[in-house]
Amino acid sequence: MKKISRRSFLAAAGLSVAALALTACGGSSSSVASSVASSASSEAASTSAAAGELTTVMAGKLTMATNATFPPYEMTTDGGDIEGIDVDTAKAIAEKLGLELQVDDMEFDAALLSVQQGKADIAMAGITVTDERKAVMAFSDSYATGIQSIIVPEGSDIASPDDLAGKKIGTQRGTTGYIYCTDDFGEDSVVAYDNGLTAVQALNNGQVDAVVIDNAPAKEYVAANPGLKVLETSYAEEDYAIGMNKDNTALVEAVNAALEELKADGTLQSIVDKYITAD
Repeated sequence: MKKISRRSFLAAAGLSVAALALTACGGSSSSVASSVASSASSEAASTSAAAGELTTVMAGKLTMATNATFPPYEMTTDGGDIEGIDVDTAKAIAEKLGLELQVDDMEFDAALLSVQQGKADIAMAGITVTDERKAVMAFSDSYATGIQSIIVPEGSDIASPDDLAGKKIGTQRGTTGYIYCTDDFGEDSVVAYDNGLTAVQALNNGQVDAVVIDNAPAKEYVAANPGLKVLETSYAEEDYAIGMNKDNTALVEAVNAALEELKADGTLQSIVDKYITAD
C-alpha cells in the first residue's frame, strides 16, 4: 500500500503544529464571500519589510479561497460565518502582513484554480502538497501534518488499508484521498462525491463500503454518525501547505516569514488547540 510523507502526529487528535516540519475538501458550487476583519499587527514590519509592496488581488486585503465543508479546518457556523484552523491561521498571517482577510467559499477544485488564475491570493483547505500541484502553483512551508483515515461501519470486515481491495470506496472529488485510492485500487473501485459529508451519507446508506478522508474531519463525521468508526491504521500521512500563484514570489516569501513567526510564538499551536483537543 502506497503511503505518503511518513510522519506521526504528536497530538492524539491527529494534528500537531509543534511538529510543524499542510487534503483537501469540496463544497457548494456557488462562491460565498465572507470578510474577516483584521487589524494591522505591530509585528508586521518584522515579518516582511515588503508587506506594503505586496501585490494582492484586492488592495489592502488577503483573499483566501477555501472549501468550508472540512471541519475543523474550515466550516460554516449556524450563523453563516466561516471558521476553523485554516481560517484562523490565515487571519493571523493577514495581521502580520497588515492586511484584511477576505474568505471566499467554493468547491475544492475551484479553490486551487483560483490562485492559479490570480483570482485569490492564497488557497487553504487542508491542501496537500503533491508534485502535480507544485507544477501549477506555489506552496508555503508546511504548517501542519495530516492523516488520511478510513471510516467504516461498526462490524465491517475492513480492518486495514489492504482490506479495501475489492471494496467500493467513497472519497471527496479532487482530493488526495481520491488520488491515492484510484491509484491503488482503480477508478472502478472509487466513488467521488462533492464533499466528505455526502460520502459519509453514502456510507450510511450502504452505497459504499468505506470512506477515505482526512483524520480530523473523519472524527467529526463519526462523532455525528453513530454506528461508524475510524480505523486505527491510517491510509496515508501528508504535509499541508498554503497554495499561491507561482508568479507571486514576494507573497510566498512574506507568508513563509509570517508562518515562521506564528510557529515561534506559539500562535499556530494555540489555534490548533482551540479546535482540536488531545483526548
